[in-house]
Amino acid sequence: MGAKIIRYSEAFKFLVVSALESGEVSSIGEAKEKFGITGATTVQQWLRKYGRNDLVPKVVRVETPNEKDRLKELRKENERLKRALADAHMEGVLYRSWFETACQEFGVEDLEAFKKKLEGRPSR
Repeated sequence: MGAKIIRYSEAFKFLVVSALESGEVSSIGEAKEKFGITGATTVQQWLRKYGRNDLVPKVVRVETPNEKDRLKELRKENERLKRALADAHMEGVLYRSWFETACQEFGVEDLEAFKKKLEGRPSR
């Protein structure tokens, strides 16, 4: 069974918008609660269409061209770093697999003890 779709009449929409504009209800959330409206953006859409747009909350982001370019660069770098991390992870998995295979070939049974022994050796 699909989601329940509710259709509101034009008169009802005007009633909700006028309640907001007159101050009868002080917020969109209060209007939704008072009139039993379930849609997340329903009342905002009605305000844009039938009422005063100044009652609709807005987010305005002001960016300079340099900020936009920097954001684009950071996104590219983020993607590059994600790929590099994935490659490094795969390389680590591959080396662990090779190490375990080599230990099996040479009859090493206690891998952890062998790793500790190798860590204590000076590097060449």
